[in-house]
Amino acid sequence: MSNSSQTSADIEQTYRDSALRAIDIERDAIAALSDRINEHFVRACEVIMACKGRVVVTGMGKSGHIGSKIAATLASTGTPSFFVHPGEASHGDLGMITGQDVVLAISNSGNTSEVVTLLPLLRRMGAPLISMTGNTTSTLATESVANLDVSVALEACPLGLAPTSSTTATLVMGDALAVALLEARGFSAEDFALSHPGGSLGRRLLLRVSDIMHTGDQIPRVTGDTLLSGALLEISRKGLGMTTVVDDTGELTGVFTDGDLRRTLDKPIDVHTTAINEVMTRNGKTIQADHLAVDALNMMEELKINALPVTNSDGQLVGAINMHDLLRAGVI
Repeated sequence: MSNSSQTSADIEQTYRDSALRAIDIERDAIAALSDRINEHFVRACEVIMACKGRVVVTGMGKSGHIGSKIAATLASTGTPSFFVHPGEASHGDLGMITGQDVVLAISNSGNTSEVVTLLPLLRRMGAPLISMTGNTTSTLATESVANLDVSVALEACPLGLAPTSSTTATLVMGDALAVALLEARGFSAEDFALSHPGGSLGRRLLLRVSDIMHTGDQIPRVTGDTLLSGALLEISRKGLGMTTVVDDTGELTGVFTDGDLRRTLDKPIDVHTTAINEVMTRNGKTIQADHLAVDALNMMEELKINALPVTNSDGQLVGAINMHDLLRAGVI
């Protein structure tokens, strides 16, 4: 309970002191892990790399919550993984585990009854066991082919009861394991995107220009002898802020943009008598349909333009794309 004589400033400082003390304790717990990246850690990596099935993570209580996150991190970084609640495993979910899998069991004490109960069954089916414990002499630790030591000197909880430093250390050890496996597999950013197609990274690394470009009649397109007034109508109709200019074979010969229009209006030109090929930009920038959409974005930003014609390898016009298309697709 707070002392009624404390001022508001005193109470605010108490909040800060408590928070900073917790951060310092957890920082020390993380720092202590560096000395535990030892032969057990290497063995854990070797066992998982040799696994023909999946990594099945299990743990009770707060260890289970951390285990769920570790399983998700492994799965998204190239190591197929899922979480099984140990209590549910004893009531049917053990059937989700096969002898081809590796089990990663998490328990601060290393003697959690719900987890220890599973050990004879896992041994019988031949699934290798890796553990993360705060007690390296516990049942779970000694039954494992590799035990990752996540013990801590202090919990950040001043009562020493709520799992705080211990769960942080476990989470960091799980991240260290996932990263080591990621690099061992040569897992790339594109591989990551394949498991995150709905995220912004997935869209940036997977989405092609062909997926979002305008095609067919949606492409703003005129021939070189079209009057400037007609080209302006095409720009207005198609709404991409530009029109492409093509020859009789469909090959791109130029482009006319809003910027070109502003520059043209500074000159004594009659829009009703001037052909578009007299004022268009020749040899403008283009992009091909199989390029990443993010490449189109980078090109537009670098050139300070808002739209690009899309051509094939023969210079034939096949589409058009602008900044609004990239925005709608979530690339920006």
